[in-house]
Amino acid sequence: MKNFIFSVLCISLLWSCKKDSTPEDIRSNSQEETAIKKPEFAIIIHGGAGTILKKNMTPEKEAAYKAKLEEAIRVGYNVLKNGGSSLDAVTKTINVMEDSPLFNAGKGAVFTNAETNELDASIMDGQSLDAGASAGTTNVKNPINLARTIMEDSPHVMLASSGAEQFAKERGLEIVDPSYFYTENRMESLKRVKAVMETETNTNLKSAFYDHDIKDSKFGTVGCAALDRNGNLAAGTSTGGMTNKRWGRVGDAPIIGSGTYANNATCAVSSTGWGEFFIRAQVAHDISALMDYKGVSLKEASKLVLDKVKALGGNGGIVAVDKHGNMVAEFNTAGMYRATMNDKGELEIGIYEQ
Repeated sequence: MKNFIFSVLCISLLWSCKKDSTPEDIRSNSQEETAIKKPEFAIIIHGGAGTILKKNMTPEKEAAYKAKLEEAIRVGYNVLKNGGSSLDAVTKTINVMEDSPLFNAGKGAVFTNAETNELDASIMDGQSLDAGASAGTTNVKNPINLARTIMEDSPHVMLASSGAEQFAKERGLEIVDPSYFYTENRMESLKRVKAVMETETNTNLKSAFYDHDIKDSKFGTVGCAALDRNGNLAAGTSTGGMTNKRWGRVGDAPIIGSGTYANNATCAVSSTGWGEFFIRAQVAHDISALMDYKGVSLKEASKLVLDKVKALGGNGGIVAVDKHGNMVAEFNTAGMYRATMNDKGELEIGIYEQ
């Protein structure tokens, strides 16, 4: 009987303590969880990866690249800081780089074998998994705007060439004369590549390409990945493709899952590199899949996927941000133009391999 009474008293005491402490504990735990779950905003960009060596860079050129990278990322940062969407941040940031002749996108696009400029772009919304892309356009001033308009105002994901251009005109996007994309340095690059190819005795074009540094002529693609205050991720990529490309060649930049991918459950990714390999490896989606299915970190997933690309024979890099605001710039080349900004306004700019 005494044991029974003692047990009842102990239970009553424990219940009283739990009853007294529960409301405060719940409030405290709720506040802590809210603080942890509240997403920070973050933005990361790239301006292409490749054989970028300090010994080959003049101080003036290095300063120009750093200034343009800072200009671009601050545009997106201000969008996010003021409560704007990650999609707006990505679009406006890429616009800055598309309008600069420094990068292989928009104004600075490389030339095809026919001495024309064919531009590709893609964008993806991590909240809805909606996506849009364009390939092979020659007169749309800002291809990333076209990609977004395709995503938001058409029943399709990708439009190409004259059809994409017609859609752009119908939707009131800025159309320019193809001569707008002409830059002397890109033309000189084309001439150098053609000269090498003309002296190549190997009739196998694939082998000839792989055996030369011509493969490095594709770098300069621009991209952005961002996380906004509402926890929504977005990514976008824009490029002029590969110098001396022929037959309507399309690389990874406009292909969802290869050059661009965003999913609120995992991360947002933009790729730059040797497109043929990034397509085969489905780089951007594979990073997200590793995080989703195996629970690995963004850093680890990015490294694993780029290792796979390297094993196939390709190279390049990615920039990405996960749902917690962690950012990664991973590349297996000698350098990659890149920049990051977090919600504290801290800016980091990089060019060379670290």
